[in-house]
Amino acid sequence: MSRRESPPPPSPPPPPQLLGVRKGDMECEDRPERAEPLSDTEREIIQDTWGHVYKNCEDVGVSVLIRFFVNFPSAKQYFSQFQDMEDPEEMERSSQLRHHARRVMNAINTVVENLHDPEKVSSVLALVGKAHAIKHKVEPMYFKILTGVILEVLSEDFPEFFPAEVQMVWSKLMGALYWHVTGAYTDVGWLQVSSSAV
Repeated sequence: MSRRESPPPPSPPPPPQLLGVRKGDMECEDRPERAEPLSDTEREIIQDTWGHVYKNCEDVGVSVLIRFFVNFPSAKQYFSQFQDMEDPEEMERSSQLRHHARRVMNAINTVVENLHDPEKVSSVLALVGKAHAIKHKVEPMYFKILTGVILEVLSEDFPEFFPAEVQMVWSKLMGALYWHVTGAYTDVGWLQVSSSAV
C-alpha cells in the first residue's frame, strides 16, 4: 500500500463463534440436534459472574443495546420508539431503550437463575423466540449478533470477572440461548435463519 492510499475502512466484527452452534449452522435444517449442555462447574461460573453483572443490570443492558444499535443500525428497524436515534447519548437517555434493556437483562437473569432446570430455560427462551418471530418479526440473525455484543460488553466492562476461560463458558451459554431461540422460530414455521448481511 502506498503512502497516499488510505487503509480500507474496518468492517464490523463478525459475531463470535458460539459453542453449541457450529459455524455455518445458519439454516434451521442444519441446527445441531441440541445445545451443548453446561456442566455443574460451568453453571456455577456463570451464576457467580452474573451476580456481579446483575448488580448493574440496567446500565449494562443499556450499554449492550447501544453498542448493538450503533454497530448494527439495521436492528433499530424493529423499535419504532427509538429507531431514528443516532446519537448514543440520546439512546442512553431514552426511557424506552432503558425499559427494553431491563427486559433483556431480566430474561437473561431468569435463564441464569434456572440453569439447574433445563425445562424452565427452554420455556423462557421459547417465549422470547416466539414473541420475536410472530409479534415483532425480528430476523433471527439479530439474536446471534446480540449474543456476541453481550459477550463483548461483559468482558470489557467486567474484565476482572471475565478472563478467557470464563468467556468460553459464557460463549457456551450464549450458543445455547441462540439455539433455543432459533428453535422457537422453527416451531412457528420460520423456515430459514437468515445469514444475510446486516
